Amino acid sequence: MQNLELKIAPRDWAVIFAIGIIFASLLSALQYFLAAADFWQGALFGAILGGFIVTLSMLFITTLNTRILPEIKKSYWTALAALFSFLAGFFGTLLGDAVAGALDIGLLQRFESHLLFFAALLGVLTYMIGSLLYQFVKMSNQKDHHQKQLYKSRVKSLETQLNPHFLFNALNSLAELLHTDTKRSEEALMQLSQFLRSGMKEETLIPLSLELENVARYVALENIRFSDKIALRISGQREFAHVRVPKFSIQLLVENAIKHGFDPLAKEFAISITIHKEQKLHIRVQNSGKAVTTERFGIGLSNLKERVSILCGGTVHVKQNHPPIYEITLGVCNESTVS
Repeated sequence: MQNLELKIAPRDWAVIFAIGIIFASLLSALQYFLAAADFWQGALFGAILGGFIVTLSMLFITTLNTRILPEIKKSYWTALAALFSFLAGFFGTLLGDAVAGALDIGLLQRFESHLLFFAALLGVLTYMIGSLLYQFVKMSNQKDHHQKQLYKSRVKSLETQLNPHFLFNALNSLAELLHTDTKRSEEALMQLSQFLRSGMKEETLIPLSLELENVARYVALENIRFSDKIALRISGQREFAHVRVPKFSIQLLVENAIKHGFDPLAKEFAISITIHKEQKLHIRVQNSGKAVTTERFGIGLSNLKERVSILCGGTVHVKQNHPPIYEITLGVCNESTVS
């Protein structure tokens, strides 16, 4: 992992570039104004000067941060950063002056006659401004890092709460099945093993195809307890098989459907999962059981809703009370939020 102190994102360089151009333009325009010269010529000269200084700073500092500083002792970092910042300001001034002269931009006589002195002065100024910007970037990086760690901790906490609580019932069902159908009990034990192995993997997002495999395993295990009355139907999954979704998101809705909707007197308990995309991905879980009497979520669905919001900017809601339909709406899921 790259050291937070050495990480300068492209967006940070864009901000620095804009600040450099504006600051140099205003400072140069002020000098021209005080010298009774053309204000706009001064602003243009400052923009050219600032552009070269920031461009060289970007090249020098990026090279320093990626190739040199990671390989040496941290005690040398400040001195080298000062040297590279000074060189960027010094040579940026010389290049800016040369280009401005080639473009016939009116230059102040005093500046031209003491070019090396002003180049050195601007080199020092570049270092001083660079130090302030460095502190700003460092604090911004630390804030982002701590925010990601907070999200990661929260998501892991929610996943822990979402571990399959049906394990006890599944093991009891397997124990009973072992005496009546040895072959099926072995198959069920493999299903349980694969389901739990998937749950133990350090992933917050998984392909939709894998999530649906987990759902199928879960239903197969529950069917042992409910005498094969649960019928699972899935449609629309092939087109979105590789789309990444929060782990155990659909499974939790299926679990919720069985827990609250299953009618032991019914001949069949049907669960239908449909996936389609409009602007966002919509995953609907419908069941043929009891109507939803409250749209207030318990702990499990509340945790799921929070995970979906953190990871994908999405939501979970009751689409219809009877027959019950729960829907997950997903934006762009981003694992880097917690990585």
